[in-house]
Amino acid sequence: MVTPVRVVIGICLVAPFVAMLWVGSYAKTDPAFIGIPFFYWYQMAWVLVSTALTMIAYKLWQRDQRARRAPQGGAAK
Repeated sequence: MVTPVRVVIGICLVAPFVAMLWVGSYAKTDPAFIGIPFFYWYQMAWVLVSTALTMIAYKLWQRDQRARRAPQGGAAK
């Protein structure tokens, strides 16, 4: 079943792939950051962003699963 929470989870998981596969958006050297060309620091920034998005997706999934189990557990007692 598609719910708004699951759509957000999907977006969180797909966004890093889209960002890394769209090479034309970051295949350049400027602007440099602390002497590091844009091409490299952009990819490294996405490592951190991907970690955060994956964590958010996981927490949302856990909350969604608990919410789905709660009515079933209450009815069984």
